[in-house]
Amino acid sequence: MTSGLAAPFERSHPLPGVVLVYEPMPHVRSVSIGFWVDAGARDEPDELAGEAHMLEHLLFKGTETRSAQDIANAFDTVGGELNAYSAREHTCFYARVLDADVEMAIDVLCDMYRNASLRPDDLESERRVVAEEIRMAADVPEDWVHDVYAEAAFPGHPLGRAVIGTEATVGAMRREDLVRFYREAYVSDRLVVSVAGSFVPADVVARLQERLEPGSAPVRRTDRSTPTFGGPRATYKARDCEEAHIVWGFEAVSRDDPDRYALGVLNGLYGGGVSSRLFQEVREKRGLAYSVYSGYHAYLDTGLFSVYAGTQADAAAEVMEIARREAAEIVSGSVGTDEVERARGHVKGGLVLAMDDPGGRMTRLGRSELVHGEIPTVDELLQRIDAVTPEDVARVAKRVFAGGGSVLACVGPVEEGSLDFAVQPLGD
Repeated sequence: MTSGLAAPFERSHPLPGVVLVYEPMPHVRSVSIGFWVDAGARDEPDELAGEAHMLEHLLFKGTETRSAQDIANAFDTVGGELNAYSAREHTCFYARVLDADVEMAIDVLCDMYRNASLRPDDLESERRVVAEEIRMAADVPEDWVHDVYAEAAFPGHPLGRAVIGTEATVGAMRREDLVRFYREAYVSDRLVVSVAGSFVPADVVARLQERLEPGSAPVRRTDRSTPTFGGPRATYKARDCEEAHIVWGFEAVSRDDPDRYALGVLNGLYGGGVSSRLFQEVREKRGLAYSVYSGYHAYLDTGLFSVYAGTQADAAAEVMEIARREAAEIVSGSVGTDEVERARGHVKGGLVLAMDDPGGRMTRLGRSELVHGEIPTVDELLQRIDAVTPEDVARVAKRVFAGGGSVLACVGPVEEGSLDFAVQPLGD
C-alpha cells in the first residue's frame, strides 16, 4: 500500500460486532492503536454524572491478570504511550508504540476492555483523584467557563453537564454502578478499533480475534434524548481574577449535517485563525484580548458554535459588540470569494497537517467510523471543503447566528447583567 493524501485504508470485521479500520504506513517505525467506545457522559443518569470518566480511570487500575503497575511497566519498558480520554458521546483508549511492540499493546488494550477488575479499593483511591481533578478545573477560570456555558446551553440535559461530574455525583458512585455501566457499554458491538502506522494487518486481525469476544452486529447509538437549547440566556459567575472569561454561542448543526463543511469554513473566517475577523478586530486592531477564537462541537442530534474571549472587565462589552457585529455582517452576505478561499485553505491545511503522523491518522479513522459511519478519503474531504461557496457560508451563518438568541457564560469580575445584550437575536 502507498501513503499520501489518497492513501487507502481498510475496514474489516475481525469477529462479529467489532469494526476494525486501519491504514498501514510502511515508511514509519511506530504504530498508533485506538479503542473507540460508543459510550460517554451523555449516557449517564444525572445522579451518576462523571461515571464514564471514572470508568475510564479505573480501566488503568488493573485487570484480572495485570496490576496497574504491570500495565504501566509494559509501556514504559518499550518507551511507549498509553492514555485515554472521555467525551460526551464516546470514550477512547489509545496507545503508541514501536512496530515491534504492536502485539503487546493490543494485548493490554484488549485485556483492559474485557477484564477490568474494578476493585473497591481502586474506586476509593480514584474517587479522591477525580475530586482533585474537579477542584483543579474549577480553579482555572478559562477552563471552567466552558462548563458553565455548556450547562447554560443545554440546561437539565446530559450534554450540559461537565464530563468529569461533580464532587457530589462522584462521591455517590458505587462499584455496582460502575460494573453495570462497564458491562453494558464495553461490549464488542460498541467498539471500533483503529490502527495506523507500521504493522502487518493479518497479525492485528489475528490478535483481536484471540483477545476479544464476538458480538452480534455493530450498533451506532441513536437512542439518546434530544436537548433543548437554553438561549437567550446569560450566566455570570463572580471570580476574583484578573480577566473576564467569556464564552458566547449558538445552537449549531449535528455531526452528520451536510452543512458541517460550510460551518467549518465559517469558523475559519470568523474566529478560527490569526487572519480571522475576530482575531484581527479584537486583538490585532484594538488589543482588547490576548486570546479570542471561535470553534464548534457537533453531536448526534445538535451542536454548538462558540466564541471564547479573555479580556479585561471594562472591555468585555466592546468585545461582545464586535463579535455580534461581525456575525451579523456575515449573515448579511458580506463574505467575499477571497475570504472564503483563505478560510478553506485554513481548514484544509489543518486537516492535512494532522495526517503527518500515525496518531493523527488513527484518530481520523476511529472518530470517522464511530461518529459518522463513513471514512471519506482525505482527497474527498478536501473536495467537499473546496465546494463551499460564499453563499454556503452566508446560508449556514444565517442558520446558526440568526436562529433566535444565544447563550453567554462569563466568569470573572463582570457586573451581572452587563452583557445581557449579547444574547438577544442579532437583529435586535
